[in-house]
Amino acid sequence: MTGDIVAAAKLIGAGLAMIGTIGAGAGIGILVNGAVQGMARNPDASGNVQTNMILGIAFAEAVAIYCLVVALLILFVF
Repeated sequence: MTGDIVAAAKLIGAGLAMIGTIGAGAGIGILVNGAVQGMARNPDASGNVQTNMILGIAFAEAVAIYCLVVALLILFVF
């Protein structure tokens, strides 16, 4: 009985750890939306906007990867 409770707690904890990916996904969507609108309004600055967009996507995606690592640690280490 105790093992089942611990297993359930691990699964719940891993699921809660992945909630941060919602923010990362929303952030990437908002970032790309703004970049595409900026490139549409000023095509001459598209290179600079695209570079900054890719950098912002990398930072936002890092948050999702951290959430994944924490969830995997919860599942397989603890």
